[in-house]
Amino acid sequence: MSLSYASLQTSTPKWSKLPPPPGFSEVTSAKAPSKSAAAVLASHESLKEKRAWDFAIAPVKSLPMQAFMLYMSGGGVQIFSMGIVAVLLLSPFKNMAAMNTAFAPFAPGPASSPSAKALSTLPLQKLAYLACNIATLALGLWKCRSMGLLPTGTGDWLAFETRGPAPEITLL
Repeated sequence: MSLSYASLQTSTPKWSKLPPPPGFSEVTSAKAPSKSAAAVLASHESLKEKRAWDFAIAPVKSLPMQAFMLYMSGGGVQIFSMGIVAVLLLSPFKNMAAMNTAFAPFAPGPASSPSAKALSTLPLQKLAYLACNIATLALGLWKCRSMGLLPTGTGDWLAFETRGPAPEITLL
């Protein structure tokens, strides 16, 4: 028994006589109206600025997930909770150290220019990024305090206190 595909290879397929589906447009070669180069550049720059703002507030967007992870890790000093706290405390410092490099693709003009990595490029976005990383650091320090790892009470500083002279006692 052999299969014959000869009936499928006709010069005009049978579905070519079907009407197009509703909403289908057969105009495929019509070009969209071209924008001027200045308008394209302006829209590209505004898109870069919008992406820079999205990147700047990204650390705050991840705070609820990190807070939930801290809650689930517990209040004790175990290896799992210490790992989560260590990552939470180190990531803001790594982010702040690489801030200029991270914002270079969003700088106005070409990203390869030396001014793209300057501190003065996108100052508001960088300040927002700095504030968001400080909020992440504050969450990590709060968890350290709740675990008892930060010296916040007077009992934590007893080694540094000096005793006063003992009062003299006279017995008659």
